[in-house]
Amino acid sequence: MLRLLLSPFRTVLAITVALLATWIAAWSVTVLAWRDPASPRIEGVISWWSKSILAGAGVKLTVRGLEHIEQGRSYVVVANHQAALDIPAHFRALPIPIRFLAKKELFSVPILGTALRAIGIVEVDRQAGAAVHAHINAQSAEVMRRGHSILVYAEGTRFRDGEVHAFKRGAFTIAIESGMPILPVMVHGGHLAWPRRRPIFGGPMTVEVSAPIDTTGLTRNDVLALRDQTRNVIEDMVEGITSRYAPGS
Repeated sequence: MLRLLLSPFRTVLAITVALLATWIAAWSVTVLAWRDPASPRIEGVISWWSKSILAGAGVKLTVRGLEHIEQGRSYVVVANHQAALDIPAHFRALPIPIRFLAKKELFSVPILGTALRAIGIVEVDRQAGAAVHAHINAQSAEVMRRGHSILVYAEGTRFRDGEVHAFKRGAFTIAIESGMPILPVMVHGGHLAWPRRRPIFGGPMTVEVSAPIDTTGLTRNDVLALRDQTRNVIEDMVEGITSRYAPGS
């Protein structure tokens, strides 16, 4: 009841913090990238931004499975998607530089769009038809060439019911064509901390990393099997955390 009563105030605070932090971070990374696109200070700004967003929203983040990540290696990070808070949660949780796929409309936002391009976020035009796949694959390969990992929300959109929905093929095509391993990552709790089109309540979120899935020797004929294997891993992690917090558990 108290969380419900406080949610309007939490929402105003969170949005104010988010706007201010995003404005500061966008200008900062744009300037840093202009001077040196490989500047490690860019990752520091991104980390500060993600920490600010989560703190403003009243999120307490728990991270598990970091022992599965090899420093200095690039991955195709595949995750489920529950809420807008998933992106700052992943930036905060994962100790590797990551970039993600973002819809074209975000690149039209003043300052923000410039910043996204400056740090190498991959622009996705959903109206481009078949041509978009070649563009995404090429841009993702460039991201990984720079030593970053590419984060893909394989469901393609957010689902607020907390369930793992059908995965699209794109991430797995990228992984096979680049030869990079899949890093399955589960995120949970954002749909409760900030339900879609509802006030912000805050609360716990969890990011859990599973062992990488090797793609060496795989071909396009293996895309569907790789997709299903990855989805099963993430679904098992979601079921594990929901059972831990189920009433009576």
